[in-house]
Formats: sequence, structure tokens, C-alpha cells
Amino acid sequence: MKQLPNIFTLLNLLFGCIAIVFVLQNGIGIQYNADGAQYIELPEKMVLASLFIGIAALVDFFDGFVARLFNAGSEMGKQLDSLADVVSFGVAPSMIIYQFLRFSFAREENGMDVNILWLLPAFLIPLAGAYRLARFNIDPAQQFGFKGMPIPAVGLLIASFPLIYWYSSNETINSILLNKWTLYAVVLLVSWLMVSRLSIMALKFKDFTLKNNLPKIILLLISIVAILLFKWVAVPLIFILYILLSLWYKK
Repeated sequence: MKQLPNIFTLLNLLFGCIAIVFVLQNGIGIQYNADGAQYIELPEKMVLASLFIGIAALVDFFDGFVARLFNAGSEMGKQLDSLADVVSFGVAPSMIIYQFLRFSFAREENGMDVNILWLLPAFLIPLAGAYRLARFNIDPAQQFGFKGMPIPAVGLLIASFPLIYWYSSNETINSILLNKWTLYAVVLLVSWLMVSRLSIMALKFKDFTLKNNLPKIILLLISIVAILLFKWVAVPLIFILYILLSLWYKK
């Protein structure tokens, strides 16, 4: 049983690698609607990348749960978990941003020949995530509260972008997602959130009292309602709510 949590962690890593494969297999399709307006056709395989990042997040939750259940936690498991998280919630989401930036530039004249320097900011995400995880690993005080945004939350936020673009019929939302300045702003914001020392609540229950778990319960209830109302668009809204509740209820 001692290796069971590590098996879950390696599955997390595997799903992150599969997500990267699906992101890299996407080509850029430029289409025109009936009015002659240009739009970018997002290949469905990128949606599969989002799916595997989501599965990786689910497995990431269970590796810690299993470790606590069987008292099988170890220093090796802790380090392995961080390495897997960098790939699944850092590298894979950064590749999504990389491709979205390519899609954004492809809409411009000669945009298919964009200089790679315009795309490299996407990789600030795994850099900031790796720094944050290294700091987390040497700080035992972060068991029930984080300093800086946890990288899985960032990964899930960015993984929602292809799902929103693919399934949303709102042209305004889709235009925002393919705006390069929006993407740069997202990269800078989430990178800063990860390396910052903002108090962010951990979604773990150290007891069952209402007082200590009220922000988590509020987050859960509003998240359910938001998902029912807004579908995938709810994910960025939940991310913002997560930050606000963490700051409001910080101790």
C-alpha cells in the first residue's frame, strides 16, 4: 500500500503528458462565415487536452487522499507529486496558451509567420508554478492554507479555455479568449498569483465545524449554481470567487 499514492501521482503525470500530445496535434483552421467574417476553427483535439488535465486534477486529489487514508505519505511522494504537477498543470496549460496565442496571431496579416518571441510568455506559467511548488515543499505551514495560488487551480482555469471556445456560442467571449492581450494578461496574472504570498485557502477539511469550513461550503454551493447556469464559462468565475473568498476569510 505504500506505493499506491505514488501510482496515483504517476497517473497524474501520464494524463498531463497525454494532454500535451493532444495540444501539439492541433493545426490552425481559418474559416469564413456567411457574412465573410474570418474566424478560427479550434480543432476538437484540444478539448481532449482539457479533459485530460481535468482527469489529472482528479487523480492529484486522490493521491493525497490515499496517502492520508493508508498513512503512506513520504518525502519521495511529496517531491514526485510536485514534479507531476509541473507537467500536468504547468507545461500542459502553457501549451494551450501557446496555441491560443498562435490562433490569435493567425487572424492578423502575416500572422502565420509570427516570431516565436511573441509566444514564449506562455511558458512563464510552468516557471512560476515550479518556483511555487519548490517553496511549498520546504514550508510545512502550508498544509491547510497556501501562500500563493496552487498550480492545479491555474491549470484548471486555463484548461477551461478550449472548452469555453468550443462550446460557447457567444462571439464576444470567444473574441476575448483569442485576444492576445487578454492571453498575456492571464499569463502575467496567474504567474504572479502563484509566486505571490497571498493567503489562499486549501480545499481540505481539517475538521467538520461550520466556522472553519464556511468559505469552502460557500465556494462549493456557488460553484454548483454557476456551472448549472453558465456551463464552462463558470470556471473562470469560480477561480475569481476562490481568490475573493480566500482573501475575505484569511486568518
